[in-house]
Amino acid sequence: MKSESGAYRDTTRLDLPLFGRIIARLEHMGPGVDVRAAILGDVMRLVGGDFAASYVWDAGLRRFERACSVNMNRATLELYETHYQFDDPITLKLRARRRATDVHEILPYPKLYHTEFFNDFLRRDGLHHGVNMYLFDNNRDLGDLRIWRAKGRPDFAQREIDILDALEPFLRKAIIRTTLGFEQLTERERDVACLVARGCTDRDIASILGIGFATVRTHLNSALRKQGCSNRAELAAK
Repeated sequence: MKSESGAYRDTTRLDLPLFGRIIARLEHMGPGVDVRAAILGDVMRLVGGDFAASYVWDAGLRRFERACSVNMNRATLELYETHYQFDDPITLKLRARRRATDVHEILPYPKLYHTEFFNDFLRRDGLHHGVNMYLFDNNRDLGDLRIWRAKGRPDFAQREIDILDALEPFLRKAIIRTTLGFEQLTERERDVACLVARGCTDRDIASILGIGFATVRTHLNSALRKQGCSNRAELAAK
């Protein structure tokens, strides 16, 4: 983070007011809120990051889905989603740790900097030093936080990792609470249901998710059936 003078301040000092605000927001989030998108920017600032992204692992498709990000180019994320997540030397290993982990614990930075993954993907947006954390409800993947610093910034220290570990139970509980009752929905059905709850029309949803109108109707009808709702208003209220 930068001070008013433009110099980076000490990012190892815990910003207690921001930490408290994040926890308070998590405690008050209700059904249908995408917790990851809502707090990603604040968590990035709390640990002194410059860039952040978040995905949820879809075990059926064996791929990361439902991206949200801060300070990252959408075209770069699309490269990851369509290609680089299948040629990613670090993320699945980081996920296996099930805790906040500095990237260099998985692959030392000198080696990472010689990979195609770094040179053709990470470096496009200036990502150089990273820390990831992964959230689980038993074996159900709840999502991740991938936070990076730019070239010239110091690497993440143990203090930042400890801060993420301290936030983990609050994040996990908030995500479980906001998705309660929707566990039986597929990821796409849940996306559609959340957008219905926000007042989006079927054509809006098709545009936002990049899927066909008929596909939206298929997912919506399936969500209605699984939730025992007779119409979209009931689904939105639930």
